[in-house]
Amino acid sequence: MRNVEKYSRSYFMPPVKSMKWMEKEYITEAPTWCSVDLRDGNQALVVPLTLEEKLEYFQLLVNIGFKEIEVGFPAASETEYTFLRTLIEQELIPEDVTIQVLTQSREHIIERTFEALKGVNKAVVHLYNSTSLAQRDQVFKKSKEDIIEIAVTGAKLLQKFAAETEGNFIFQYSPESFTGTELDFALDICNRVLDVWQPTSNNKVIINLPATVSHSLPHVYASQIEFMSDHLNYRENVILSIHPHNDRGTGVADSELALLAGGQRIEGTLFGNGERTGNVDIVTLALNMFSHGVDPQLHFENIPEIMERYESLTKMKVHERHPYAGKLVFTAFSGSHQDAITKGFKWREEKEKEQWKVPYLVIDPKDIGRKYEGDIIRINSQSGKGGIGYLLEQQYGLELPPKMRESFGYHVKNVSDHLNKELIPNEIHEIFINGFVNIKTPIEFINYQITKYDDFQTVLTIQIRDDVQEIIGVGNGRLDAISNALQTKLGIQYTDLVYKEHAQEMGSKSNAVSYIGITDINGTVHWGCGIDVDIMNSSVKALFSAVNNMVTSNRFPIQIDSSFTLK
Repeated sequence: MRNVEKYSRSYFMPPVKSMKWMEKEYITEAPTWCSVDLRDGNQALVVPLTLEEKLEYFQLLVNIGFKEIEVGFPAASETEYTFLRTLIEQELIPEDVTIQVLTQSREHIIERTFEALKGVNKAVVHLYNSTSLAQRDQVFKKSKEDIIEIAVTGAKLLQKFAAETEGNFIFQYSPESFTGTELDFALDICNRVLDVWQPTSNNKVIINLPATVSHSLPHVYASQIEFMSDHLNYRENVILSIHPHNDRGTGVADSELALLAGGQRIEGTLFGNGERTGNVDIVTLALNMFSHGVDPQLHFENIPEIMERYESLTKMKVHERHPYAGKLVFTAFSGSHQDAITKGFKWREEKEKEQWKVPYLVIDPKDIGRKYEGDIIRINSQSGKGGIGYLLEQQYGLELPPKMRESFGYHVKNVSDHLNKELIPNEIHEIFINGFVNIKTPIEFINYQITKYDDFQTVLTIQIRDDVQEIIGVGNGRLDAISNALQTKLGIQYTDLVYKEHAQEMGSKSNAVSYIGITDINGTVHWGCGIDVDIMNSSVKALFSAVNNMVTSNRFPIQIDSSFTLK
Protein backbone atom coordinates (compact mmCIF):
# COMPACT_ATOMS: atom_id res chain seq x y z
CA MET A 1 0.00 0.00 0.00
CA ARG A 2 1.06 3.57 -0.57
CA ASN A 3 2.11 6.08 2.06
CA VAL A 4 2.88 3.54 4.77
CA GLU A 5 5.77 5.75 5.87
CA LYS A 6 3.34 8.36 7.21
CA TYR A 7 2.26 6.00 10.02
CA SER A 8 4.00 5.12 13.26
CA ARG A 9 3.06 3.49 16.54
CA SER A 10 1.09 5.91 18.72
CA TYR A 11 1.11 4.05 22.02
CA PHE A 12 3.52 4.07 24.94
CA MET A 13 4.97 1.00 26.62
CA PRO A 14 5.22 0.86 30.44
CA PRO A 15 8.53 2.17 31.80
CA VAL A 16 9.05 -1.16 33.60
CA LYS A 17 8.38 -4.72 32.56
CA SER A 18 4.72 -5.57 33.16
CA MET A 19 4.12 -9.12 31.97
CA LYS A 20 2.73 -11.09 34.91
CA TRP A 21 -0.56 -11.42 33.08
CA MET A 22 1.12 -13.91 30.72
CA GLU A 23 1.31 -16.48 33.52
CA LYS A 24 -2.49 -16.73 33.75
CA GLU A 25 -4.37 -19.23 31.62
CA TYR A 26 -7.95 -18.00 31.64
CA ILE A 27 -10.40 -15.64 33.34
CA THR A 28 -11.63 -17.29 36.52
CA GLU A 29 -14.54 -15.04 37.50
CA ALA A 30 -16.85 -12.52 35.93
CA PRO A 31 -15.91 -8.84 36.17
CA THR A 32 -18.34 -6.13 37.16
CA TRP A 33 -20.23 -5.36 33.96
CA CYS A 34 -21.24 -1.82 33.15
CA SER A 35 -23.40 -1.32 30.08
CA VAL A 36 -22.75 1.91 28.20
CA ASP A 37 -25.37 1.18 25.51
CA LEU A 38 -27.45 4.19 26.52
CA ARG A 39 -24.49 6.56 26.20
CA ASP A 40 -21.70 5.28 23.89
CA GLY A 41 -24.17 3.11 22.04
CA ASN A 42 -26.88 5.72 21.73
CA GLN A 43 -24.59 8.50 20.54
CA ALA A 44 -23.38 6.19 17.75
CA LEU A 45 -26.86 5.66 16.27
CA VAL A 46 -27.92 7.43 13.09
CA VAL A 47 -31.22 8.18 14.82
CA PRO A 48 -30.76 8.29 18.62
CA LEU A 49 -33.25 6.54 20.86
CA THR A 50 -36.41 8.34 21.92
CA LEU A 51 -37.29 8.61 25.60
CA GLU A 52 -39.69 5.67 25.30
CA GLU A 53 -37.05 3.57 23.51
CA LYS A 54 -34.46 4.42 26.16
CA LEU A 55 -36.80 3.26 28.88
CA GLU A 56 -37.44 0.01 27.03
CA TYR A 57 -33.71 -0.50 26.42
CA PHE A 58 -32.97 0.18 30.09
CA GLN A 59 -35.42 -2.54 31.09
CA LEU A 60 -33.79 -4.93 28.60
CA LEU A 61 -30.41 -4.32 30.25
CA VAL A 62 -31.90 -4.87 33.71
CA ASN A 63 -33.46 -8.15 32.56
CA ILE A 64 -30.13 -9.34 31.18
CA GLY A 65 -28.63 -8.79 34.61
CA PHE A 66 -26.52 -5.64 34.40
CA LYS A 67 -25.98 -4.15 37.86
CA GLU A 68 -24.31 -0.98 36.55
CA ILE A 69 -25.80 0.95 33.63
CA GLU A 70 -24.53 4.24 32.28
CA VAL A 71 -27.65 6.21 31.39
CA GLY A 72 -26.07 9.18 29.68
CA PHE A 73 -24.68 12.67 29.97
CA PRO A 74 -27.54 14.51 31.72
CA ALA A 75 -25.98 17.97 31.36
CA ALA A 76 -25.48 17.54 27.61
CA SER A 77 -29.11 17.79 26.49
CA GLU A 78 -32.66 18.09 27.74
CA THR A 79 -33.43 14.58 26.44
CA GLU A 80 -30.64 13.06 28.52
CA TYR A 81 -31.72 15.07 31.57
CA THR A 82 -35.37 14.05 31.19
CA PHE A 83 -34.46 10.40 30.81
CA LEU A 84 -32.54 10.38 34.08
CA ARG A 85 -35.28 12.24 35.93
CA THR A 86 -37.88 9.81 34.57
CA LEU A 87 -35.91 6.83 35.86
CA ILE A 88 -35.62 8.40 39.30
CA GLU A 89 -39.07 9.92 39.69
CA GLN A 90 -40.93 6.88 38.37
CA GLU A 91 -38.77 4.60 40.54
CA LEU A 92 -37.69 2.49 37.56
CA ILE A 93 -34.21 1.72 38.91
CA PRO A 94 -34.13 -1.58 40.86
CA GLU A 95 -32.50 -1.45 44.29
CA ASP A 96 -29.62 -3.66 43.18
CA VAL A 97 -28.85 -1.59 40.05
CA THR A 98 -26.50 1.39 40.08
CA ILE A 99 -26.85 3.96 37.34
CA GLN A 100 -23.84 5.87 35.98
CA VAL A 101 -23.70 9.37 34.54
CA LEU A 102 -20.94 11.12 32.65
CA THR A 103 -19.58 14.62 33.18
CA GLN A 104 -16.76 16.79 31.97
CA SER A 105 -14.55 18.61 34.45
CA ARG A 106 -16.46 21.90 34.24
CA GLU A 107 -18.30 23.37 37.20
CA HIS A 108 -21.63 24.22 35.56
CA ILE A 109 -21.77 20.76 33.94
CA ILE A 110 -21.01 19.02 37.23
CA GLU A 111 -23.59 21.14 39.03
CA ARG A 112 -26.25 20.29 36.40
CA THR A 113 -25.31 16.59 36.66
CA PHE A 114 -25.91 16.48 40.42
CA GLU A 115 -29.13 18.42 39.97
CA ALA A 116 -30.32 15.65 37.65
CA LEU A 117 -29.31 13.03 40.25
CA LYS A 118 -31.42 14.39 43.12
CA GLY A 119 -33.29 11.58 44.82
CA VAL A 120 -31.30 8.76 43.28
CA ASN A 121 -30.59 5.81 45.53
CA LYS A 122 -27.09 5.12 44.20
CA ALA A 123 -25.10 6.42 41.26
CA VAL A 124 -21.61 6.42 39.78
CA VAL A 125 -20.52 9.90 38.72
CA HIS A 126 -18.00 9.49 35.92
CA LEU A 127 -15.52 12.35 35.53
CA TYR A 128 -13.22 12.45 32.51
CA ASN A 129 -10.76 14.62 30.65
CA SER A 130 -8.50 13.77 27.75
CA THR A 131 -4.82 13.15 28.51
CA SER A 132 -3.15 11.85 25.33
CA LEU A 133 -0.15 13.51 23.74
CA ALA A 134 -2.09 14.14 20.53
CA GLN A 135 -5.00 15.78 22.38
CA ARG A 136 -2.72 17.92 24.57
CA ASP A 137 -0.69 19.19 21.63
CA GLN A 138 -3.32 19.49 18.92
CA VAL A 139 -6.67 20.11 20.62
CA PHE A 140 -6.12 21.71 24.00
CA LYS A 141 -2.60 23.10 23.51
CA LYS A 142 -1.99 22.64 27.23
CA SER A 143 0.87 21.31 29.33
CA LYS A 144 0.75 18.19 31.49
CA GLU A 145 0.26 20.33 34.61
CA ASP A 146 -2.64 22.13 32.95
CA ILE A 147 -4.29 18.79 32.18
CA ILE A 148 -3.72 17.56 35.74
CA GLU A 149 -5.27 20.74 37.10
CA ILE A 150 -8.43 20.11 35.05
CA ALA A 151 -8.73 16.61 36.53
CA VAL A 152 -7.99 17.65 40.11
CA THR A 153 -10.43 20.56 39.92
CA GLY A 154 -13.13 18.22 38.65
CA ALA A 155 -12.41 15.71 41.42
CA LYS A 156 -12.84 18.42 44.06
CA LEU A 157 -16.07 19.66 42.46
CA LEU A 158 -17.51 16.13 42.57
CA GLN A 159 -16.82 16.05 46.30
CA LYS A 160 -18.40 19.45 46.78
CA PHE A 161 -21.66 18.79 44.93
CA ALA A 162 -21.98 15.23 46.25
CA ALA A 163 -21.87 16.60 49.77
CA GLU A 164 -24.70 19.00 48.90
CA THR A 165 -26.89 16.41 47.13
CA GLU A 166 -29.00 13.69 48.72
CA GLY A 167 -27.98 10.25 47.53
CA ASN A 168 -25.17 7.72 47.54
CA PHE A 169 -22.43 8.49 45.05
CA ILE A 170 -19.40 6.57 43.78
CA PHE A 171 -16.72 8.56 41.99
CA GLN A 172 -15.09 7.43 38.77
CA TYR A 173 -12.26 9.02 36.85
CA SER A 174 -11.13 8.31 33.28
CA PRO A 175 -7.96 9.65 31.68
CA GLU A 176 -9.73 9.68 28.33
CA SER A 177 -7.52 8.61 25.39
CA PHE A 178 -5.45 6.62 27.92
CA THR A 179 -3.86 4.40 25.24
CA GLY A 180 -2.25 7.43 23.60
CA THR A 181 -0.94 8.78 26.90
CA GLU A 182 2.56 8.33 28.30
CA LEU A 183 2.20 5.76 31.08
CA ASP A 184 4.06 7.72 33.74
CA PHE A 185 1.80 10.71 33.05
CA ALA A 186 -1.37 8.58 33.10
CA LEU A 187 -0.29 7.17 36.45
CA ASP A 188 0.52 10.61 37.81
CA ILE A 189 -2.83 12.17 36.89
CA CYS A 190 -4.81 9.19 38.26
CA ASN A 191 -2.88 9.29 41.54
CA ARG A 192 -3.42 13.05 41.84
CA VAL A 193 -7.19 12.47 41.51
CA LEU A 194 -7.00 9.63 44.03
CA ASP A 195 -5.19 11.90 46.48
CA VAL A 196 -8.19 14.22 46.32
CA TRP A 197 -10.76 11.45 46.84
CA GLN A 198 -8.67 9.33 49.27
CA PRO A 199 -10.74 6.16 48.84
CA THR A 200 -11.30 3.75 51.72
CA SER A 201 -12.60 0.20 52.00
CA ASN A 202 -16.06 1.62 52.71
CA ASN A 203 -15.84 4.26 50.03
CA LYS A 204 -14.07 2.83 47.00
CA VAL A 205 -13.61 4.70 43.75
CA ILE A 206 -13.27 3.62 40.14
CA ILE A 207 -10.32 4.37 37.89
CA ASN A 208 -11.33 3.65 34.33
CA LEU A 209 -8.61 3.18 31.70
CA PRO A 210 -10.19 3.41 28.25
CA ALA A 211 -8.80 2.31 24.95
CA THR A 212 -10.68 5.29 23.54
CA VAL A 213 -8.78 4.61 20.34
CA SER A 214 -7.11 1.24 20.00
CA HIS A 215 -3.47 1.76 18.97
CA SER A 216 -1.71 -1.51 19.78
CA LEU A 217 -1.76 -5.27 19.86
CA PRO A 218 -3.79 -6.62 22.80
CA HIS A 219 -0.73 -7.65 24.81
CA VAL A 220 0.46 -4.04 24.90
CA TYR A 221 -2.85 -2.88 26.38
CA ALA A 222 -2.58 -5.67 28.95
CA SER A 223 0.90 -4.51 29.95
CA GLN A 224 -0.35 -0.93 30.25
CA ILE A 225 -3.19 -2.07 32.52
CA GLU A 226 -0.84 -4.19 34.65
CA PHE A 227 1.55 -1.27 35.09
CA MET A 228 -1.28 0.95 36.28
CA SER A 229 -2.69 -1.74 38.53
CA ASP A 230 0.70 -2.28 40.17
CA HIS A 231 1.43 1.39 40.78
CA LEU A 232 -1.88 3.13 41.57
CA ASN A 233 -2.11 4.62 45.04
CA TYR A 234 -4.82 3.25 47.37
CA ARG A 235 -4.92 0.19 45.10
CA GLU A 236 -6.88 -2.02 47.50
CA ASN A 237 -9.64 0.62 47.52
CA VAL A 238 -9.64 1.24 43.78
CA ILE A 239 -11.84 -0.67 41.33
CA LEU A 240 -9.82 -0.85 38.12
CA SER A 241 -12.11 -0.54 35.12
CA ILE A 242 -11.43 -0.92 31.38
CA HIS A 243 -13.30 0.55 28.45
CA PRO A 244 -11.96 -0.83 25.14
CA HIS A 245 -13.01 0.30 21.70
CA ASN A 246 -12.57 -1.80 18.59
CA ASP A 247 -10.60 0.31 16.10
CA ARG A 248 -8.19 -2.54 15.35
CA GLY A 249 -10.80 -5.26 15.67
CA THR A 250 -9.24 -6.41 18.95
CA GLY A 251 -11.75 -5.11 21.52
CA VAL A 252 -12.55 -8.55 22.91
CA ALA A 253 -8.91 -9.64 23.03
CA ASP A 254 -7.92 -6.32 24.64
CA SER A 255 -10.54 -6.86 27.33
CA GLU A 256 -9.70 -10.48 28.07
CA LEU A 257 -5.99 -9.79 28.46
CA ALA A 258 -6.69 -6.65 30.47
CA LEU A 259 -8.74 -8.72 32.91
CA LEU A 260 -5.77 -11.05 33.32
CA ALA A 261 -3.64 -7.96 33.95
CA GLY A 262 -5.69 -6.60 36.86
CA GLY A 263 -8.89 -5.23 35.36
CA GLN A 264 -11.92 -5.78 37.58
CA ARG A 265 -14.69 -4.04 35.69
CA ILE A 266 -15.65 -3.66 32.02
CA GLU A 267 -17.63 -0.97 30.25
CA GLY A 268 -19.08 -2.18 26.96
CA THR A 269 -22.20 -2.62 24.88
CA LEU A 270 -24.47 -5.30 23.50
CA PHE A 271 -23.11 -6.61 20.19
CA GLY A 272 -20.35 -4.00 20.27
CA ASN A 273 -22.44 -1.03 19.18
CA GLY A 274 -20.53 2.25 19.51
CA GLU A 275 -18.85 5.03 17.57
CA ARG A 276 -16.54 4.19 14.67
CA THR A 277 -15.90 0.44 14.89
CA GLY A 278 -17.74 0.22 18.19
CA ASN A 279 -17.19 -0.59 21.84
CA VAL A 280 -16.20 -3.98 23.16
CA ASP A 281 -18.98 -6.53 22.76
CA ILE A 282 -20.18 -7.75 26.14
CA VAL A 283 -22.17 -10.61 24.59
CA THR A 284 -19.02 -12.14 23.14
CA LEU A 285 -16.97 -11.53 26.29
CA ALA A 286 -19.60 -13.10 28.56
CA LEU A 287 -20.16 -16.16 26.38
CA ASN A 288 -16.41 -16.67 25.95
CA MET A 289 -16.28 -17.03 29.75
CA PHE A 290 -19.31 -19.30 29.66
CA SER A 291 -17.51 -21.58 27.18
CA HIS A 292 -14.74 -22.03 29.78
CA GLY A 293 -17.19 -23.01 32.50
CA VAL A 294 -17.19 -19.58 34.18
CA ASP A 295 -20.58 -18.08 35.04
CA PRO A 296 -20.65 -14.58 33.47
CA GLN A 297 -23.49 -13.50 35.79
CA LEU A 298 -25.49 -12.22 32.80
CA HIS A 299 -28.57 -13.80 31.26
CA PHE A 300 -28.08 -14.67 27.61
CA GLU A 301 -30.28 -17.78 27.64
CA ASN A 302 -32.34 -16.38 24.77
CA ILE A 303 -29.98 -14.59 22.41
CA PRO A 304 -32.47 -14.53 19.48
CA GLU A 305 -34.99 -12.59 21.56
CA ILE A 306 -32.35 -10.15 22.86
CA MET A 307 -31.03 -9.64 19.34
CA GLU A 308 -34.54 -9.01 18.00
CA ARG A 309 -35.21 -6.33 20.61
CA TYR A 310 -31.78 -4.76 20.09
CA GLU A 311 -32.28 -4.53 16.33
CA SER A 312 -35.81 -3.17 16.74
CA LEU A 313 -34.69 -0.42 19.12
CA THR A 314 -31.41 0.63 17.54
CA LYS A 315 -32.25 -0.07 13.88
CA MET A 316 -28.82 -1.71 13.71
CA LYS A 317 -28.22 -5.21 12.37
CA VAL A 318 -26.26 -7.98 14.05
CA HIS A 319 -24.00 -9.54 11.44
CA GLU A 320 -24.76 -13.13 10.42
CA ARG A 321 -21.23 -14.14 11.46
CA HIS A 322 -21.26 -12.26 14.76
CA PRO A 323 -19.89 -14.57 17.50
CA TYR A 324 -22.62 -16.60 19.22
CA ALA A 325 -25.49 -14.34 18.14
CA GLY A 326 -25.17 -14.30 14.35
CA LYS A 327 -27.66 -16.42 12.44
CA LEU A 328 -24.93 -18.50 10.80
CA VAL A 329 -22.36 -18.87 13.59
CA PHE A 330 -23.41 -22.41 14.51
CA THR A 331 -24.23 -23.41 10.96
CA ALA A 332 -22.29 -26.11 9.13
CA PHE A 333 -22.69 -26.40 5.36
CA SER A 334 -19.51 -28.42 4.91
CA GLY A 335 -20.09 -32.15 4.63
CA SER A 336 -17.11 -33.10 6.79
CA HIS A 337 -18.15 -30.62 9.49
CA GLN A 338 -21.72 -31.89 9.45
CA ASP A 339 -20.51 -35.47 9.74
CA ALA A 340 -18.29 -34.63 12.71
CA ILE A 341 -21.04 -32.68 14.48
CA THR A 342 -23.58 -35.46 13.92
CA LYS A 343 -21.21 -38.10 15.26
CA GLY A 344 -20.38 -35.84 18.21
CA PHE A 345 -24.06 -35.57 19.12
CA LYS A 346 -24.51 -39.35 18.93
CA TRP A 347 -21.35 -40.01 20.95
CA ARG A 348 -22.49 -37.62 23.65
CA GLU A 349 -25.93 -39.26 23.83
CA GLU A 350 -24.53 -42.79 23.91
CA LYS A 351 -21.94 -41.99 26.58
CA GLU A 352 -24.38 -39.82 28.56
CA LYS A 353 -21.74 -37.13 28.83
CA GLU A 354 -22.54 -33.98 30.80
CA GLN A 355 -19.49 -32.02 29.60
CA TRP A 356 -19.88 -30.35 26.23
CA LYS A 357 -17.17 -31.48 23.76
CA VAL A 358 -18.95 -31.58 20.38
CA PRO A 359 -16.67 -30.93 17.36
CA TYR A 360 -16.95 -27.47 15.79
CA LEU A 361 -19.43 -26.17 18.41
CA VAL A 362 -17.81 -24.11 21.17
CA ILE A 363 -20.97 -24.13 23.27
CA ASP A 364 -24.29 -25.96 23.13
CA PRO A 365 -26.48 -23.68 20.98
CA LYS A 366 -29.53 -24.64 23.04
CA ASP A 367 -27.96 -22.93 26.08
CA ILE A 368 -28.49 -19.56 24.42
CA GLY A 369 -31.85 -20.27 22.83
CA ARG A 370 -30.71 -21.56 19.46
CA LYS A 371 -32.05 -24.73 17.81
CA TYR A 372 -30.18 -27.67 16.33
CA GLU A 373 -32.68 -27.99 13.51
CA GLY A 374 -32.09 -25.24 10.98
CA ASP A 375 -29.47 -23.43 13.10
CA ILE A 376 -26.69 -26.01 12.94
CA ILE A 377 -27.11 -28.36 9.98
CA ARG A 378 -28.05 -26.55 6.79
CA ILE A 379 -27.90 -28.07 3.34
CA ASN A 380 -26.42 -26.83 0.08
CA SER A 381 -24.18 -28.29 -2.60
CA GLN A 382 -21.26 -28.38 -0.13
CA SER A 383 -23.12 -30.53 2.37
CA GLY A 384 -22.61 -34.22 3.04
CA LYS A 385 -24.43 -37.38 3.97
CA GLY A 386 -24.00 -36.82 7.71
CA GLY A 387 -25.86 -33.52 7.80
CA ILE A 388 -28.61 -34.63 5.45
CA GLY A 389 -29.13 -37.84 7.39
CA TYR A 390 -29.14 -35.90 10.65
CA LEU A 391 -31.93 -33.60 9.48
CA LEU A 392 -34.09 -36.49 8.31
CA GLU A 393 -33.56 -38.32 11.59
CA GLN A 394 -34.07 -35.36 13.94
CA GLN A 395 -37.04 -33.77 12.23
CA TYR A 396 -38.77 -36.67 10.51
CA GLY A 397 -37.69 -39.79 12.40
CA LEU A 398 -36.04 -41.39 9.36
CA GLU A 399 -32.86 -43.33 10.18
CA LEU A 400 -31.38 -44.14 6.77
CA PRO A 401 -28.80 -46.93 6.47
CA PRO A 402 -25.27 -45.52 6.06
CA LYS A 403 -24.97 -46.47 2.36
CA MET A 404 -28.42 -45.11 1.56
CA ARG A 405 -27.57 -41.91 3.43
CA GLU A 406 -24.52 -41.54 1.21
CA SER A 407 -26.49 -42.16 -1.98
CA PHE A 408 -29.28 -39.79 -0.97
CA GLY A 409 -26.69 -37.19 0.09
CA TYR A 410 -25.28 -37.06 -3.43
CA HIS A 411 -28.81 -36.82 -4.79
CA VAL A 412 -29.63 -33.82 -2.55
CA LYS A 413 -26.34 -32.08 -3.32
CA ASN A 414 -27.04 -32.41 -7.03
CA VAL A 415 -30.47 -30.86 -6.56
CA SER A 416 -29.00 -27.96 -4.55
CA ASP A 417 -26.26 -27.46 -7.12
CA HIS A 418 -28.76 -27.48 -9.98
CA LEU A 419 -31.08 -25.01 -8.23
CA ASN A 420 -28.12 -22.98 -6.92
CA LYS A 421 -29.69 -22.54 -3.51
CA GLU A 422 -29.81 -23.80 0.04
CA LEU A 423 -32.40 -26.48 0.72
CA ILE A 424 -34.54 -26.21 3.82
CA PRO A 425 -35.53 -29.33 5.81
CA ASN A 426 -39.02 -29.74 4.37
CA GLU A 427 -37.58 -29.55 0.84
CA ILE A 428 -35.09 -32.31 1.68
CA HIS A 429 -37.88 -34.40 3.16
CA GLU A 430 -39.98 -33.85 0.03
CA ILE A 431 -37.08 -34.95 -2.18
CA PHE A 432 -36.76 -38.14 -0.12
CA ILE A 433 -40.49 -38.90 -0.15
CA ASN A 434 -40.85 -38.28 -3.89
CA GLY A 435 -37.75 -40.20 -4.83
CA PHE A 436 -37.65 -43.17 -2.45
CA VAL A 437 -40.83 -43.73 -0.43
CA ASN A 438 -43.69 -46.01 -1.51
CA ILE A 439 -42.85 -45.60 -5.20
CA LYS A 440 -45.73 -46.97 -7.33
CA THR A 441 -44.49 -46.67 -10.89
CA PRO A 442 -44.05 -48.50 -13.12
CA ILE A 443 -44.93 -51.45 -10.83
CA GLU A 444 -47.52 -50.82 -8.13
CA PHE A 445 -47.88 -53.13 -5.16
CA ILE A 446 -51.55 -53.99 -4.55
CA ASN A 447 -51.60 -56.96 -2.17
CA TYR A 448 -50.05 -60.30 -1.34
CA GLN A 449 -51.02 -63.63 0.16
CA ILE A 450 -48.56 -65.97 1.84
CA THR A 451 -48.83 -69.74 2.25
CA LYS A 452 -46.30 -71.63 4.37
CA TYR A 453 -45.30 -75.15 3.37
CA ASP A 454 -41.67 -76.25 3.26
CA ASP A 455 -41.04 -72.81 1.81
CA PHE A 456 -43.00 -69.61 1.76
CA GLN A 457 -45.23 -69.20 -1.30
CA THR A 458 -46.81 -65.93 -2.31
CA VAL A 459 -49.47 -64.76 -4.67
CA LEU A 460 -48.54 -61.18 -5.36
CA THR A 461 -51.02 -58.74 -6.86
CA ILE A 462 -49.43 -55.91 -8.83
CA GLN A 463 -50.48 -53.28 -11.34
CA ILE A 464 -48.48 -52.25 -14.41
CA ARG A 465 -50.03 -49.35 -16.22
CA ASP A 466 -53.75 -50.29 -16.38
CA ASP A 467 -53.21 -54.04 -15.98
CA VAL A 468 -53.74 -55.72 -12.62
CA GLN A 469 -51.87 -59.03 -12.42
CA GLU A 470 -51.20 -61.89 -10.02
CA ILE A 471 -47.73 -63.42 -9.94
CA ILE A 472 -46.39 -66.29 -7.89
CA GLY A 473 -43.09 -66.60 -6.04
CA VAL A 474 -41.37 -69.00 -3.64
CA GLY A 475 -38.69 -68.24 -1.08
CA ASN A 476 -37.31 -68.97 2.36
CA GLY A 477 -39.21 -66.07 3.85
CA ARG A 478 -42.08 -63.71 3.02
CA LEU A 479 -39.94 -60.96 1.57
CA ASP A 480 -37.73 -63.48 -0.26
CA ALA A 481 -40.79 -65.06 -1.87
CA ILE A 482 -42.06 -61.66 -3.02
CA SER A 483 -38.61 -60.71 -4.31
CA ASN A 484 -38.35 -63.96 -6.26
CA ALA A 485 -41.78 -63.40 -7.80
CA LEU A 486 -40.68 -60.01 -9.12
CA GLN A 487 -37.40 -61.29 -10.51
CA THR A 488 -38.79 -64.49 -12.05
CA LYS A 489 -41.95 -63.13 -13.63
CA LEU A 490 -40.71 -59.67 -14.67
CA GLY A 491 -37.23 -60.62 -15.84
CA ILE A 492 -35.62 -58.26 -13.33
CA GLN A 493 -32.19 -59.20 -12.00
CA TYR A 494 -30.60 -57.92 -8.82
CA THR A 495 -28.51 -59.23 -5.93
CA ASP A 496 -27.27 -58.31 -2.43
CA LEU A 497 -30.54 -57.18 -0.93
CA VAL A 498 -29.78 -54.87 2.06
CA TYR A 499 -32.54 -54.42 4.63
CA LYS A 500 -33.16 -52.18 7.65
CA GLU A 501 -36.30 -51.32 9.59
CA HIS A 502 -37.34 -49.17 12.55
CA ALA A 503 -40.39 -47.59 14.11
CA GLN A 504 -41.12 -43.97 13.27
CA GLU A 505 -42.62 -42.02 16.14
CA MET A 506 -44.20 -38.81 14.89
CA GLY A 507 -46.65 -37.26 17.35
CA SER A 508 -49.40 -39.69 18.24
CA LYS A 509 -48.78 -41.83 15.15
CA SER A 510 -46.35 -44.70 14.87
CA ASN A 511 -45.35 -46.14 11.49
CA ALA A 512 -43.00 -48.89 10.49
CA VAL A 513 -40.21 -47.73 8.18
CA SER A 514 -38.21 -50.14 6.02
CA TYR A 515 -35.25 -49.48 3.75
CA ILE A 516 -34.05 -51.82 1.00
CA GLY A 517 -31.06 -51.61 -1.30
CA ILE A 518 -30.59 -53.87 -4.34
CA THR A 519 -27.59 -54.20 -6.65
CA ASP A 520 -28.20 -54.44 -10.40
CA ILE A 521 -26.13 -56.45 -12.90
CA ASN A 522 -23.85 -53.44 -13.43
CA GLY A 523 -23.01 -53.18 -9.72
CA THR A 524 -25.13 -50.07 -9.08
CA VAL A 525 -27.11 -49.99 -5.83
CA HIS A 526 -30.71 -48.75 -5.97
CA TRP A 527 -32.59 -47.77 -2.82
CA GLY A 528 -36.19 -47.72 -1.73
CA CYS A 529 -38.13 -46.94 1.44
CA GLY A 530 -41.52 -48.15 2.57
CA ILE A 531 -43.67 -46.57 5.26
CA ASP A 532 -46.79 -48.28 6.56
CA VAL A 533 -48.53 -49.04 9.84
CA ASP A 534 -47.72 -52.71 9.17
CA ILE A 535 -44.06 -53.76 9.24
CA MET A 536 -44.42 -56.37 6.50
CA ASN A 537 -46.27 -53.98 4.21
CA SER A 538 -43.56 -51.38 4.77
CA SER A 539 -40.92 -53.97 3.78
CA VAL A 540 -42.77 -54.89 0.60
CA LYS A 541 -43.27 -51.23 -0.30
CA ALA A 542 -39.54 -50.60 0.27
CA LEU A 543 -38.70 -53.47 -2.10
CA PHE A 544 -41.09 -52.19 -4.76
CA SER A 545 -39.60 -48.66 -4.37
CA ALA A 546 -36.07 -49.99 -4.89
CA VAL A 547 -37.14 -52.10 -7.89
CA ASN A 548 -39.03 -49.18 -9.43
CA ASN A 549 -36.00 -46.92 -9.01
CA MET A 550 -33.86 -49.52 -10.73
CA VAL A 551 -36.34 -50.02 -13.57
CA THR A 552 -36.79 -46.30 -14.19
CA SER A 553 -33.07 -45.84 -14.54
CA ASN A 554 -33.88 -46.61 -18.22
CA ARG A 555 -31.55 -49.59 -18.37
CA PHE A 556 -33.77 -52.35 -17.10
CA PRO A 557 -37.05 -52.69 -19.00
CA ILE A 558 -39.75 -54.98 -17.62
CA GLN A 559 -40.11 -58.22 -19.54
CA ILE A 560 -43.77 -59.15 -19.07
CA ASP A 561 -44.36 -62.95 -19.14
CA SER A 562 -47.17 -63.86 -21.60
CA SER A 563 -48.42 -66.47 -19.13
CA PHE A 564 -49.54 -63.79 -16.65
CA THR A 565 -53.17 -64.02 -15.67
CA LEU A 566 -54.86 -60.65 -16.08
CA LYS A 567 -57.68 -59.91 -13.74
